[in-house]
Amino acid sequence: MMRQFELVERVKAYDPNADEEQLNRAYVYAMKMHGSQLRASGDPYFSHPIDVAGILTRYKLDCASIVTALLHDTIEDTDATLDEVRRLFGTEVARLVDGVTKLTRIQISSDNAKQAENFRKLLLAMSEDIRVLLVKLADRLHNMRTLHFIKKEEKRKRIAQETMDIYAPLAERIGMAEIKTELEDLAFRELHGDAKESIEARLTFLREQGGSLVPKIIEELRDTLKANGLDAEVTGREKSPYSIWCKMQRKNVSFEQLSDIMAFRVTVGTLERCYQALGIIHGAYPMVPDRFKDYISTPKRNGYQSIHTAVIGPQRLRIEIQIRTAEMHSVAELGVAAHWSYKQGTPSMEGRQYRWIRELLEILEHTASPEEFLEHTKLEMFADQVFCFTPKGDLIGLPSGATPVDFAYNVHTEVGDRCVSAKVNGRLVPLRTVLRNGDQVEIATSKAQTPSPEWERFVVTGKARAQIRKFVRSQHRDQYLSLGRQLLERTFKEQGYQLTDKGLEGVLKKYRLNAVEDLIVEVGATHLTAKEVMQAVYPGIKMLPKLANALSFGRNRKKTKAEAEPHLRIRGMIPGMAMHFAKCCHPLPGDRIVGIVTTGKGITIHTIDCDQLETFSNEPERWLDLGWDHETVGTAHVGRITVVVSNEPGSLGALTTVIAQNLGNITNLKITNRQQDFFDMLVDVEVQDVRHLTNIIAALRANAAINYVERAKH
Repeated sequence: MMRQFELVERVKAYDPNADEEQLNRAYVYAMKMHGSQLRASGDPYFSHPIDVAGILTRYKLDCASIVTALLHDTIEDTDATLDEVRRLFGTEVARLVDGVTKLTRIQISSDNAKQAENFRKLLLAMSEDIRVLLVKLADRLHNMRTLHFIKKEEKRKRIAQETMDIYAPLAERIGMAEIKTELEDLAFRELHGDAKESIEARLTFLREQGGSLVPKIIEELRDTLKANGLDAEVTGREKSPYSIWCKMQRKNVSFEQLSDIMAFRVTVGTLERCYQALGIIHGAYPMVPDRFKDYISTPKRNGYQSIHTAVIGPQRLRIEIQIRTAEMHSVAELGVAAHWSYKQGTPSMEGRQYRWIRELLEILEHTASPEEFLEHTKLEMFADQVFCFTPKGDLIGLPSGATPVDFAYNVHTEVGDRCVSAKVNGRLVPLRTVLRNGDQVEIATSKAQTPSPEWERFVVTGKARAQIRKFVRSQHRDQYLSLGRQLLERTFKEQGYQLTDKGLEGVLKKYRLNAVEDLIVEVGATHLTAKEVMQAVYPGIKMLPKLANALSFGRNRKKTKAEAEPHLRIRGMIPGMAMHFAKCCHPLPGDRIVGIVTTGKGITIHTIDCDQLETFSNEPERWLDLGWDHETVGTAHVGRITVVVSNEPGSLGALTTVIAQNLGNITNLKITNRQQDFFDMLVDVEVQDVRHLTNIIAALRANAAINYVERAKH
């Protein structure tokens, strides 16, 4: 336990103007008020506030913060009152002690209303003075260091989980990297002790095996920089066990597969030299793609600045390097404690590191209840979340990697279903754009819009994914119903019979189905064949081959060349003008269409939802309202589909076979993306109309080799 004079000397060492008399009085008052109270370890209770004050001297906090640390438990655990603290130590200290006392009462609870109210108190206390949070973090850090003295395992785990869920993310949010790392590792030991011991044992083994490797890498990096005229301090840093464990879980890899357990830091004198060092390192060693981040030009919201890069460096090892100035390093390690504004005056909420609290306060003013506030914000302190704003200023909390579609569904299910475009910070962006903290998102909707199955490939929230899947299932059922009825009608007709619902009702029990519609859907999804169903309806029937009708479309197909187009009558066309179909959207009979008049080219026909139409939005005189006069039977048109096929033997054959069986003709096929497990393709198919293409899509979806299929819109 730190003695009274030692604490005063520590504070005076970095703050010669500190109120020595106030520090002494606070030390004695805390000792007197806590009296004979004991901690779980058996130590005198007053040793705890003294150790908390000692932790804060490491971050060179002002005198009022140190006094607050000494007194932070007096109101909660002794007979002291807030009025007495105010009378003895002043208004500023009393306000800070009161704020920390409110934070002390915060605990995770199954009662949502209570938890929401506690979070609200937490925000309000932090907003009044960020030093309240700094004192509480030091308090929690000392409690975690002595957690093993608590006998009840359940209580230890609750405190550790609370630390992991609330206090470590809060420390990260204000840039207190040292406190955050230690809190995480102490909680990690309690929650996943076996995993921590295993990782520490492997780290010890690596240190023993490669003890001379790290110094060699540091020396070579230093020599490389010096040879190019740059003196820099180069150090090596081992990642924490918890950080390593998180990466193993996130990437689903073993410890041995990790290549960046060690990180190296290059510290230079000025900002310009940071970029000079980056150029030297990238010039000397191959850069690892997709591992470069410039947090100097775009700092993190907690004020963190540094350049991160990964290279195949000395000893041909893949290493991670951070480049920063000494001042940036101070901010990275100490966070707000490195440059808080009240060292020059009164506390301010204007700094970047406080802005997130102020923004939440603005939202708090517009929420009807603590529960609503908790639902919309989750405090913006969790590292794996991003928080964005609606145009009205409402805050929406989303998982990391969320997109405008996730945002739209979070606002309201109907907004998500009808989402057509999004603006982020006033700029139109693709719907798959990944949102960042602080983005303002505006969603445009249309009553004609429906969820796109493609959205499921990039949304990350459960609500969005569930809603999209629900719509897709409904859409697929309609398509399967249409396709199944066509298959049954054709099969029955070929055999000289008429399809009736009454006939199908008689075989429902055989297939354990409740309705005729369900049976037809099963046929459309290819879970049953039309031939099977017909033989069930008419037992003993001998099926006759009827190939002529099935092949009639293929034999009589006409090309979509100039000789075929005159047979097509488009309602609204200007007589005598040339006409051709746009290659961007491939309009088909049955689509809603418009024409764009182009001098020297005639009229180009687009689908009403074609993205290219936006190019002509300011030229309404060029638009023609067109429509199909009739669907020309036997005339082929090219429809384009996007397909994701499993990378397995026979998959491409399955694709072509399904299209051929459904009377389509592939005119072009292009692989747009190759992955280990899947191929993305664009396939042009000759069909009669939209309905024909829809049937082909439905049949492809029912095939196990096809992972995804949709009509291409671009």
